Amino acid sequence: MSEIDILSFGETMAMFVAEQTGDLAQVAQFHKRIAGADSNVAIGLSRLGFNVAWLSRVGNDSLGRFVVDTLKKEGLDCQHVAVDPQHPTGFQFKSREEAGADPQVEYFRKGSAASHLSIAAISPALLQARHLHATGIPPALSEATRELSVELMTQMRKAGRSVSFDPNLRPSLWASQAQMISAINALAALADWVLPGLSEGRLLTGFDDPADIAAFYLDQGAEAVAIKLGPDGAYYRTQMDQGFVAAVPVEKVIDTVGAGDGFAVGMISALLENLSFREAVQRGNWIGSRAVQSRGDMEGLPTRLELPARSVA
Repeated sequence: MSEIDILSFGETMAMFVAEQTGDLAQVAQFHKRIAGADSNVAIGLSRLGFNVAWLSRVGNDSLGRFVVDTLKKEGLDCQHVAVDPQHPTGFQFKSREEAGADPQVEYFRKGSAASHLSIAAISPALLQARHLHATGIPPALSEATRELSVELMTQMRKAGRSVSFDPNLRPSLWASQAQMISAINALAALADWVLPGLSEGRLLTGFDDPADIAAFYLDQGAEAVAIKLGPDGAYYRTQMDQGFVAAVPVEKVIDTVGAGDGFAVGMISALLENLSFREAVQRGNWIGSRAVQSRGDMEGLPTRLELPARSVA
C-alpha cells in the first residue's frame, strides 16, 4: 500500500497581505503568508489527518524557502518540491477590505519556477497515491504544466485511483476564453468528481441550470458533480442521486477567498472516508463556511478535532 493518501500539485506563492484598507499603492505594511488554491486544499486535507504529498517547484530564493518551510509546518510531504536555480518563486499582493468585500489581488507569477514544472517531475511513488486532486490553475500557467496535469490525471484514473477536479478558472492566465474552456473541459473529463462554482459551470458548459451543468460532466464520464452556489449552498448530482444542500448560516463574512478550497477539502475528505455524496457536500459546505469567517486563504481550515460530530466518518 502507498504511504501517500493524496497527491496534490501546483503553485504556492508568497503572499503579502495589506495591514490597512485602501489602495495597495498607499499601504505601507504587509503581512507575509502563502497562497495557492491547490496548496490550500492540500493543507486542509493534511489538517484532517491525511498524508498529503505536494508536487511543485520554487525558486532558489528566500520566498521559496518561506513557502516550503510553511508547507512542511502544515504537515505536507515536500520531498517532491524542486528548487529551480533559474526562475523565481511567484508572489502576490492582496488588499485588506471591509468585511465581506472581495479583495484586490495583484499577481507576480509569469515565468515563475512553478510554471516550469513538467512531466519529468512525475515519479512512480507519486502515482501510488490513493487520490489525486487537480485544479484548472496549473494547466493555465504554461504548456509544460498543462501536459503535467493531463498526464497525472490520465495515469491516476487509468490506475483506478480516484481523481477530483476543481476548475478554479483564472481567465487572465489563458490566451483566450475559448482555449480555457476547451482545456478545462478536457481535464474535467479525466476526473471522477468535478467541483465547479455555478458561474464557472455556466461559462464552461453553456447551461444555466445546475442540473444541466452537472449532466454535462456526467455525460463526459464523471461519477459525480458538486456545484458550489455560494450562500445558497450546493447542488450535487450522481448517476443515482441528486439534490440541493443548504449552506451553513454565517453571521459575518470576513474574507471570501478560499471558500471553494474549503469546500473541496470537505468533499474529498468525506468521500475518501466512504461517506455518501450528500454527506460529503454537507461537510464541504461546513468547511467553506469556516473559511469565509477567517481573514486569509487557508487560516480557517479546521483540524480533525474541530469537525462537528455529524461531519466525522
